[in-house]
Amino acid sequence: MKATRTGKRFPIHGYFGIVIIVAAEVLLFSGNQFVGHWMTPIVWTGYILFVDALVYRCDGRSLLMNDRLEFLAVAIISIGSWWLFEFYNAPRFWNSNLELWWHYHNLEPNLWVRRLGYDWAFATITPALLETAQLFRAAWFKRDAQAPEAKISKSLLAVLIALGTVGVIIPLLYPSEWFAPIIWLSFILLIDPINALRRSPSITNDLVRGNWNRLLALLASGFVCGFLWEFWNYWALSKWTYTVPYFGNLKIFEMPVLGFLGFPPFAVECWAIYILARSLLQPGGRKISTSEIFVTAV
Repeated sequence: MKATRTGKRFPIHGYFGIVIIVAAEVLLFSGNQFVGHWMTPIVWTGYILFVDALVYRCDGRSLLMNDRLEFLAVAIISIGSWWLFEFYNAPRFWNSNLELWWHYHNLEPNLWVRRLGYDWAFATITPALLETAQLFRAAWFKRDAQAPEAKISKSLLAVLIALGTVGVIIPLLYPSEWFAPIIWLSFILLIDPINALRRSPSITNDLVRGNWNRLLALLASGFVCGFLWEFWNYWALSKWTYTVPYFGNLKIFEMPVLGFLGFPPFAVECWAIYILARSLLQPGGRKISTSEIFVTAV
């Protein structure tokens, strides 16, 4: 493939990604049991390879081409982030085998192999969201989407942090299937203002500067990845389904229609968690700068 204006060609791992996605689909519908049970981590590995190559071609820089250690950090933080959400979904740790919102089916019976499958799948979540956001940034949001600057005082940040704190605690104290939206919003209210106060990249500081570019890219990424998660999950043998109390029978694939509204803020949430975790891992407590870490410049 010819080079673009960036002078970068489409990397070979992008072709491998396409092959993985196509082969996974063909084998799945051919009745291959292995692919049927491991569809989610396999196809999302292919997706990440493909999108990373697109990012490199459009932007001249990508995680897998320029910063593989950072990609590893994103993947590890992704695993931890999703186990946190599993904790909210399944208070079985102290309350029987209750699962509130999503339920896994036809999982590997061997617990160690199942854990490998969990972690592999979970490791693809944040990388997929951030790579896709960077692709939107490079291809469609090249010019900053400007709006009037917002005035956000430290007092308002404290209020947002307090609201977020209440939101992340209540579902633990009183597990309920009605609290799903609270989980997807409360961590944003809690963590993004903390990132702002720590002078790390944040949506809060973006809005103060009147820059909506990062937010729009992340929201778009959440919508695209959410649709693909449900699309590829629907025909898999090992899969998840949902039970929610509001319009739960009106579905696209396995997801209740209203549930798709949760994917855009979920992308923002995962990004905010990544920024906080990554800033805490900086040597000597040094703060993240937008030029140092991929996708913070989204």
